[in-house]
Amino acid sequence: MMQMIRSSAGKFMTILIVGGFLVWMVYGIGMEVTGASGPGELGSVNGTKISVEAFQRRVQEIEQQVRSQGTGRITAEEQRQIEERAWDDLVGQILTQQELDRRGIRATDDEIRYAALNIPAPAYARQEIFQTNGQFDINKYRAYLSSPQASDEVLSGLEQYYRSVIPESKLQEQIAAGVWLSDAQLWRLYRDRSETATVEYVALDLSRLAPGSVQVSDGEIRDWYNAHQDEFKRPRTARFTVAYLPTGSGERERLQTLAHAEQLRAQLAAGGDFAAAARTESADTGSARQGGSLGTVRHGQMVAQFDSAVWALPVNEVSAPVLTQFGYHLIQVTERGGDTAVVRHILLPIKKSDAEIETIDARSDSLGRLAETQSLERAARSVGAVLRQGVTVSDELPYIPGVGAATEALNWAAGEVRQADAGPHPVSDVMEGDQALYVVRLESYLPKGEMTLAEAAPTIREQLILRKKRERARAEGERMVAEVKGGKTLQQAAAARGLTVQRAGPFTRLEPNREFGQASAAVGAAFGTPLNQVSGVVETSAGLFIVRPVARTAASAAEFARDRAQIRQVLTGQMRQQAMQRWMESARRAADIKDNRDKVFGRT
Repeated sequence: MMQMIRSSAGKFMTILIVGGFLVWMVYGIGMEVTGASGPGELGSVNGTKISVEAFQRRVQEIEQQVRSQGTGRITAEEQRQIEERAWDDLVGQILTQQELDRRGIRATDDEIRYAALNIPAPAYARQEIFQTNGQFDINKYRAYLSSPQASDEVLSGLEQYYRSVIPESKLQEQIAAGVWLSDAQLWRLYRDRSETATVEYVALDLSRLAPGSVQVSDGEIRDWYNAHQDEFKRPRTARFTVAYLPTGSGERERLQTLAHAEQLRAQLAAGGDFAAAARTESADTGSARQGGSLGTVRHGQMVAQFDSAVWALPVNEVSAPVLTQFGYHLIQVTERGGDTAVVRHILLPIKKSDAEIETIDARSDSLGRLAETQSLERAARSVGAVLRQGVTVSDELPYIPGVGAATEALNWAAGEVRQADAGPHPVSDVMEGDQALYVVRLESYLPKGEMTLAEAAPTIREQLILRKKRERARAEGERMVAEVKGGKTLQQAAAARGLTVQRAGPFTRLEPNREFGQASAAVGAAFGTPLNQVSGVVETSAGLFIVRPVARTAASAAEFARDRAQIRQVLTGQMRQQAMQRWMESARRAADIKDNRDKVFGRT
């Protein structure tokens, strides 16, 4: 087989290799998952076992990916997310292999030969040694495969890769075979992604429109509890006293990083080598090794600020510094067409100096030592730590204000409760959050289970109060709508009630809307209400609104006709992916999945 890859391509074969389908990475099937030599069984999928060894291996692989893309440090909450992803990956991998076996789908030698020579794996396509003038050069790649540099180990890895990818691509072809878009459907999808609306709106403030207290009887609470009992599953919940030392960067660090980013951009604009700068400056080590290359990205794939810059930036121009949660980015788009762009970037993280970090570490060590011998309150005062009392953390909201994600504290609390000698109010060692180093004292803990009426009552009371206040505000909002239709302006009707008219847009029907939340009703009103007229009162996850469209832009029929083939390719690809996601969700629901992680790892 390895010599076969080195040989000529042979007859032409049409193989669709879909990047990013169910190929998280090639980490093997069968023994890799079942881990026959592993230390124990973590769970199973329709009888196929998942070993602790396979799970831990997958966790380590994802950890390496995360470290290569960030600062190298992984918080407790990130670790929890990594472990969930590792489990989901293994379950999905087994379900996929079981479906491939059921359908008898395999990759032939001819298919592997053709794919290896004509459709390079993404990791190879991004390598500079296979590029000419910044573009992938298939002839260089083929020459490499035929050369002694391509060792038997490399070729064996390629064969394994294609034996995994090709069957999965065939499975996608079969599952998504019915995906087809008529011209009318294609136009509607294009329109939904292209047309924009700009609106004036009034948010119906409950504190102004429904002031005062609202009475909720015990009977109403009991009736709600009985009607919605399935909703009242209690997550693990702990109450803490917390002392913490912030580690997050402040405004001074942000301005310093911004100044450095602007200086670096000026150097690049004067003719500096972007790839060389990325290798020496970028904190995104994975792309830095490739001269900052992120390869081809799709519209909406990156975080919002980065994505907006990619689609607004002129080709080959270096962006002004773009701020995301990862730091400042200098972005360059080398190609763009339709819904994809070829992008490279330099990431400059915002961080404290090494000296400042050492000082915080020393203070946290002192906090930990003092908390062992005196009260946490006194220890916090001694080192200047922030103290918070009565902080509640649960699996549903594993977060401490000022600290960040706090799953580590919750796991620690569960472990302390299981220890007979833990004492009434144990104090933790120093733990690391996203924003601070911290110590907690456990005040109380409840394991997951069914909530009693007494436990659920406060939450139910709040829900019922909110419902009643929204009913009052809705009635007042409907009176406002009637006044505007009777001749008042929206500003006049709002001002009479102490409300303000705000503006939002332009936005499309499909993009996330920060003003209206999950806002199908408000967005529908923005596009469906006649211009300069007011909608009725619309309700979204973010509240109650009155919407007045003031401008719209129509989708361009000429651009649609010109780019129809490319638009069809992009949207059909997205629908195929959605079909695969629906299949996987259905397969998971139908599968007999046994998850023993809590038992194996001793979690309560």
